[in-house]
Amino acid sequence: MKELRTRSKGHERTRSDHATELTQDYVEAIAELQLRLGECRVRDLAKRFAVSHVTVNRAVARMKRDGYVDTEPYAPVTLTEKGRNLAEFSQRRHEIVYQFLLTLGVSQRTASIDSEGIEHHVSDETLRLMENFGKTTPN
Repeated sequence: MKELRTRSKGHERTRSDHATELTQDYVEAIAELQLRLGECRVRDLAKRFAVSHVTVNRAVARMKRDGYVDTEPYAPVTLTEKGRNLAEFSQRRHEIVYQFLLTLGVSQRTASIDSEGIEHHVSDETLRLMENFGKTTPN
């Protein structure tokens, strides 16, 4: 029985981490769409992530519950201050990883794809080293 509880905790952590990644991806996309289109609608997010509007509505409801977005039925999705802060944090992490991969010689296309996944899984220490990679010269 103890083994089942331990395994259950691992799955719970995985689900929680996945939900956090999705939230980061969504707020980043909302910020980008607002900048590019002037507003962000559920259909824009559905197209961006290649998912149904039902999937987006569920994600938006979760983000609204957690204080990241404001929205009403048939209205644009807007970021709260908390959502804007998370979007900026996520965009910064993404850009650091992307630039690091380019510095290594990875193609722009591959760096764009890979940085999308890596940004969620690196520690602050690793991110700091990625950001400073190549900027300091050995004595």
